[in-house]
Amino acid sequence: MNPACAHIIDDDEAIRDALQWLFKTRDVACATWPSAEEFLAAVQPDWRGCAVIDIRMAGMSGLECFDALRARSNLLPVVFITGHGDVPMAVAALKKGAFDFIEKPFNDSDLVDVVVRALDADAQRQVAAATRETVEARLALLTAREREVMEQILAGKYNKVIADHLNISMRTVEAHRSKVFDKMAVRSAVELAQLINLVGGR
Repeated sequence: MNPACAHIIDDDEAIRDALQWLFKTRDVACATWPSAEEFLAAVQPDWRGCAVIDIRMAGMSGLECFDALRARSNLLPVVFITGHGDVPMAVAALKKGAFDFIEKPFNDSDLVDVVVRALDADAQRQVAAATRETVEARLALLTAREREVMEQILAGKYNKVIADHLNISMRTVEAHRSKVFDKMAVRSAVELAQLINLVGGR
């Protein structure tokens, strides 16, 4: 997997160089791109980090770059650099899921702080995605009957009620319950519910 990186996308070479130097002084890994088109041609689904995009550029604009990323289901956090007159556009982008924007002229520390928060947000998203994949893999191990028992457990039903509902013996319910807990790697119904909530319920 690629290491986390702040991708600076700006058609002004002087700004790219200045931001690259700034980020390096704060130990923030970064890469620079002279256009949205070049960045979009290179970006991969497994890239981690964030994108720092000038909202106005020659060729494809920052907003168009953001829209293109989201159209690919790429969820890299995006921080826009805007001029005063572009603030309404940046606010509209926030409503569409952009991470934040910072207005020129900006304080260097403020920009780095926003970028660090964006990097942290992406790291948390990656962890959550990995957790979801793990839960999905565990769910795939359950038999149809074990899933039925799990649903009853999640509904807060006691073993006797589950047995009556599924027309099976209490001993069978207990056996299925034990297998569900083993396969889902939990020790209680509460832990099971917390795990299932990570994938939006099943």
